[in-house]
Amino acid sequence: MTGELKAAISSDETIQNVWPLVGLAGYRGSVAHGTAGDIIDDVDIGGVFIPPKSHYFGLTRLNHVERIGVAGKYDFALFEIKKYFRLLLKSNPNVLSLLWLPQNLYIVQSDWGKQLLENRSLFMSKHLYKSFGGYAYGQLRRMTHPCTNQAFQGKKRRERFERFGYDCKNAAHLIRLLRMGIESLVTGEINVARHDAKQLKEIKAGEWTLGQVETEAERLQKLLDEAFVKSALPPKPDYKKAEMLLMDILSCVDWDTWEINEIHSSRE
Repeated sequence: MTGELKAAISSDETIQNVWPLVGLAGYRGSVAHGTAGDIIDDVDIGGVFIPPKSHYFGLTRLNHVERIGVAGKYDFALFEIKKYFRLLLKSNPNVLSLLWLPQNLYIVQSDWGKQLLENRSLFMSKHLYKSFGGYAYGQLRRMTHPCTNQAFQGKKRRERFERFGYDCKNAAHLIRLLRMGIESLVTGEINVARHDAKQLKEIKAGEWTLGQVETEAERLQKLLDEAFVKSALPPKPDYKKAEMLLMDILSCVDWDTWEINEIHSSRE
């Protein structure tokens, strides 16, 4: 973990309080895809945590922590482990990607975090077709509408929209999601670190015309359809094995000393 990231975590009370409970965390978004470096990019951090026992046996609830613009740069999305499993079983591309990062992009890996990584294939199924395709369709719809974010990055995206006639960042997401969906259905693995990062950065910079983006998206959608039909993946994730994995992880928690154990055993 970099000193800058440590300082960012310490600067936000909510993240600082939850971070000791995180068992798996890593960079996502443009850093993970190899497309970072653009002025419109933030640094995205994703993670999974197990809350104190009051979440499971008391009245408090802590399912999801999201903080935008921490230290002016970092966006955090941290999920309680049961919620995270539910999203995995829905083949959510954003949460699945956390299980398929290159090792150098992980920030935290506790014993139970490594256990998640070792069992990541449990969540790979033909559901990926609908999830990646659905997320891609969302980017396609947004691509022709200007960004409404009032922050600095939003202003720069609107300027590019006015210049090129479409949202270049949404266009890059569209092409990436379709390609990742095809690859995952064919290989059973998710290629988060993109071999086509250079081309995706070109799209994000407006070097493709809207027509080129639409033509490539149409071609990729046909390949995604074909990959779904031919895929050797199971029709759906193995819910029973996933539940057993979750129960195994939670059964190993010493609830009375959970926070103290995690602080001393799971940090770098």
